[in-house]
Amino acid sequence: MPLLRINSGPNGAELHGMKRPLIPMLLRGLQQPGPVILMVHGYKYEPGHASACPHDSILGMKTRRESRTARSWPRGLGFGSGVSREGLGIAFGWPARGTIWQAYGQARIAGRALADLIAKIQQLAPEREIHALTHSLGARVLLSALPRLPTGSVGRVILLSGAEFGSLAEEAVESPAGKTAEFINITSRENDLFDFMLERLVSSPRRHDRSLAHAMPQRVNTLTLQMDHPQTLDKLRRCGFRIASPATRISHWSSYMRPGVFSLYRALLRRSAQVDLGHLQSVLPTQPEPRWSRIIPLSMVRPGLPGGDRVP
Repeated sequence: MPLLRINSGPNGAELHGMKRPLIPMLLRGLQQPGPVILMVHGYKYEPGHASACPHDSILGMKTRRESRTARSWPRGLGFGSGVSREGLGIAFGWPARGTIWQAYGQARIAGRALADLIAKIQQLAPEREIHALTHSLGARVLLSALPRLPTGSVGRVILLSGAEFGSLAEEAVESPAGKTAEFINITSRENDLFDFMLERLVSSPRRHDRSLAHAMPQRVNTLTLQMDHPQTLDKLRRCGFRIASPATRISHWSSYMRPGVFSLYRALLRRSAQVDLGHLQSVLPTQPEPRWSRIIPLSMVRPGLPGGDRVP
């Protein structure tokens, strides 16, 4: 059983489409040696929805229909392929439909359920590595879970086009669990429009706060990796990761749809000891290019262009 489908329910984490108790299924899944990898989707998905169930799409071993925004994350990460020490993939679903404000609030609630799930895994298998891959508002779910967990709860976290603010990410990174985790913040200028919309529409605790693309805390355990930066792509190719150059100017899904990206994510999560974060920090550009530089020529991009101010 390489993949376990779990959702954020009214009473915390629960099995998807099943009324069985969670713990026995977790125990069965944990019999497979290797890492535990959590996968958390973003906006517009909802478990059980006729056309937007994440378990029938990006979190499934097979997607119901291939599209420009859907491919199997578990397959991309090596589940179901018979790799050595395959481990357990956990597809974590939560109600992310409705308005952006409703989904943003639900993400915080789902974070509590995810924290409870991680705590259960630690109790059942305290020696197991727990990593995570998230997209969009899924980053908020994971970051909301961390302050509720003790030191050493999570290993490496990959945030794809994270729809969260820097100040709230800082709370997570500075928490006991956050201080012992490693964060790879995957950004792209293709996502600028979506980052801008988050900042304009959603209130944050700190005035003029910005999204993770430009405000991820810089710590020894964090790395912001701009996936459409030519120098970054060149460095990654030299390290053996042949990731395609971006084909669009605007995309919220490029971070997991671009050919070659999952070879990097798979290595980061399955070979965390060999793919050293410190080495990546030393060879990759750590400062993202200015916002809108993929739409507007870089020479015309000025600090005064629209940034983080939000509509009250």
